Amino acid sequence: MKPPHKLDRTRQAAPQVFEWLRAAILSLELAPGTPLARAELAERFDLSQTPVRDALIRLSEEGLVDIFPQHATLVSRIDLHSAEQAQFLRCSIELEVVRTLALAGDAALAGRLAALVEMQAALAAQGGEDFIAADQAFHRTMYEVAGVPDLYELVRRRSGHLDRLRRLDLPSPGNSDRVVRDHRRIVDALAARDPDAAQAALRAHLSGTLGRVADIRARYPEYVA
Repeated sequence: MKPPHKLDRTRQAAPQVFEWLRAAILSLELAPGTPLARAELAERFDLSQTPVRDALIRLSEEGLVDIFPQHATLVSRIDLHSAEQAQFLRCSIELEVVRTLALAGDAALAGRLAALVEMQAALAAQGGEDFIAADQAFHRTMYEVAGVPDLYELVRRRSGHLDRLRRLDLPSPGNSDRVVRDHRRIVDALAARDPDAAQAALRAHLSGTLGRVADIRARYPEYVA
């Protein structure tokens, strides 16, 4: 585990530690069950234990770590109920986002999204963090153009368990290509100003990972609760 070389001393330390640890947990660099010792983290970040404690509390509030007082703090296992709730929240919001965009008929947006899809297609063979970043940029752009960027942040903060489940699922054969294909269908529906087709394409896209939970759990029983 390699924290950043140094923190930005012009910003508060706790949010930076939180964001770094959160990213490491979501990427599975810090796998479920990994112990997080406050003193060790403080030493690695060259901080007192207070900002580390505050960061761990925030992670606990998102369900990404389990704190056992006077005993240990561990990266939590993936909770399927939490993942299902995050999926419900995201689907509810994003279906309205794509409907709004389809009815608005913004040709420039379709072009921007198509460019992001082609970028993602070029990264599909290797997968990894760049592919995931392109995927996130695609969805974030829709929220921003629909005028609800704060809702993207809401969904992001509630989706830690779902995001980790997707990380486990992504290397499955053909999965990256499936994501690209789904995104193209969404863009095509938006360009055609067809809200029903846009919602159908999005619903199919978002349902993929949870539909393969049994297989994911069989492959990673130590990660999924």
